[in-house]
Amino acid sequence: MTECLTWHETNGRYLSAALRWLRARLEQCARRATYGAGEDPDDLVREERAAAEAMQEASVGDPPPALMLLASRLGLSRFEQDLLLLCAAMELDTRVPALCASAQSDSHRPYPTFALAMTAFDDPAWETLSPQRPLRYWRLLDVAQAGSQPLTASALRVDERIASYVKGLNELDDRLLSMLVAFDERLDVPLAPSQCETVDRIIRASTAGESRPVIELVGADQGSKRMIAGWVARGAGRRLLRLSADFLPLHLPEIESMARLCQRESLLLPIMFYLDADDVDPAAGDRPSAIRQFVARCGAPLFLSAREPWSRVGRPYLSFDVEKPTRIEQAEAWRGLLDAGEEQLAERLSAQFSLDVQSIHDIASRPAPTWAEGSRATAMWEACSEQVRPRLDSLAQRITSRATWDDLVLPDEQTQLLRQIAAQVTHRTTVYEHWELGQRVQRGLGIGALFAGESGTGKTLAAEVLSSHLRLDLYRIDLSSVVSKYIGETEKNLRRLFDAAEAGGCILFFDEADALFGKRTEVKDSHDRYANIEINYLLQRMEAFRGLAILATNLRNTLDAAFVRRLRFIVTFPFPSLTDRGRMWERVYPKAAPVRGLDYERLARFGLTGAAIRNVAVNAAFLAADDGGTIGMGHVLNAARSEFAKLERPVNLAEFDWREPAEAVQ
Repeated sequence: MTECLTWHETNGRYLSAALRWLRARLEQCARRATYGAGEDPDDLVREERAAAEAMQEASVGDPPPALMLLASRLGLSRFEQDLLLLCAAMELDTRVPALCASAQSDSHRPYPTFALAMTAFDDPAWETLSPQRPLRYWRLLDVAQAGSQPLTASALRVDERIASYVKGLNELDDRLLSMLVAFDERLDVPLAPSQCETVDRIIRASTAGESRPVIELVGADQGSKRMIAGWVARGAGRRLLRLSADFLPLHLPEIESMARLCQRESLLLPIMFYLDADDVDPAAGDRPSAIRQFVARCGAPLFLSAREPWSRVGRPYLSFDVEKPTRIEQAEAWRGLLDAGEEQLAERLSAQFSLDVQSIHDIASRPAPTWAEGSRATAMWEACSEQVRPRLDSLAQRITSRATWDDLVLPDEQTQLLRQIAAQVTHRTTVYEHWELGQRVQRGLGIGALFAGESGTGKTLAAEVLSSHLRLDLYRIDLSSVVSKYIGETEKNLRRLFDAAEAGGCILFFDEADALFGKRTEVKDSHDRYANIEINYLLQRMEAFRGLAILATNLRNTLDAAFVRRLRFIVTFPFPSLTDRGRMWERVYPKAAPVRGLDYERLARFGLTGAAIRNVAVNAAFLAADDGGTIGMGHVLNAARSEFAKLERPVNLAEFDWREPAEAVQ
């Protein structure tokens, strides 16, 4: 703090002396303009020399005064530095406008011009106002050239940001302020060892030559990329600012202006830029072209964040793949934050959820009062689920399930297959890592299951039971949001789905999967070709996906054979047998429901699926509520007859006839 105050005092003395020197120079010009060439008065010469000596005395120090620092960083000659001082003085000294008018013998020109600078300062150079020289290239000065007015006679005005810098106020240009966001990543959180290696590789590669390459960070995990960029920036002694690609202008002159402003700021402030292009398709629309133009023109230290590698950015660049910490590293991070004796919890959390280190620290460091009801382990599990939840909500519907194994009525064979699915999700870390089977099987480590059977036989309920048992969110994929008529959009949406699900906190449930996973067809036109591309992409993602994906279909034979090969389980949901229907009727009503006198054997003889039985039970409950409040056989039969009519199945009235027993009537 003391050093900062000392520098500001020194900068103030230097600037005060520089303004004295400038006024002496302008007064000499004014005298020559009035009286012609000749010897300058001794008092003006002495004043100029005294001011120059004061400037020299104040310039000794580290760092030097702002004007000298600016000249050094932006490559200004002495004449350009003096011209910049002249323009800045208009904002700093109220006496300068009158002196400018006097020095130019024109009361209508109380402003600096290039012609005045050529007269007032030593070693003038005509190329100073060239667009490629620093004063105009870095937008240090604005030239107000009106009509046919010569450039040398046009008014010059210092940029507001530069005037503040010369004064000693070094703040980010307000033209960029609204577009840049300071990083909130916590750099007090240590990186995983594999990510530390990436940081070291970036630092070594970026400092190997004299050029300043773009650092491209490739991958789907935005949190890890930002933390790595933050650590690299810290190692370089710079502050990291995020720029969303959505804020980039699309027209070349505006792109050029913004690129120069950003590069100028990186020369005036210790900052780096993080261009976030994760949601931009490198091959679609005008935005990729704007990004390439910006990157090519901006020489500032720059990170380019993207899901997939870019090419031809018009500037040397280094590309680095960034992944989340490995499963073992995540387990170590959990163990370092959890209490003694919670090693098993750390293992379970790292096995199921793939999180970056900062997310792990945020979850584990939550104060106790914020935990949800229940045990600490349950609360942490829920917090991890919430961490990966939001990214799927736009493309899928989250199903909240409380179904248990007792709610599911299936033959033993199908039930055992479902329990095998649950066991494989639970113990995959043990098999793949501890027993090292994952080293021999690099692909297909995820679990794909096909639930096949006619509508209402329990496919969705089985998915809900797995979700509840595994304590994972169940997402039913909204095909209307995923499938698009525009080429490439369906694949992009599917990529978002699978990338988000890779975090491990959910189950993907493709209902009516035959609409999306149908057989590939012979290519007769472009529509067939692109439809097959979508299916091929799905085949690749299904094979690479490491989570649990469930496909439900009423028409198994319509699925592409390649999908069936990639599925680990196929569970066929048969039409419920007489015995199973009886069990469904016995369990359909909860204990709180006022049920009396139901004949479950008779009800089981109705050929209904589990979903239809639930519909009948609910409709019968409403009939009973309107008829006195007790659910009886008559209400259920009336509801069953309505269900048969809805399904357009023949109705035998005798089967639905019911008379209350005499003792019940009494």
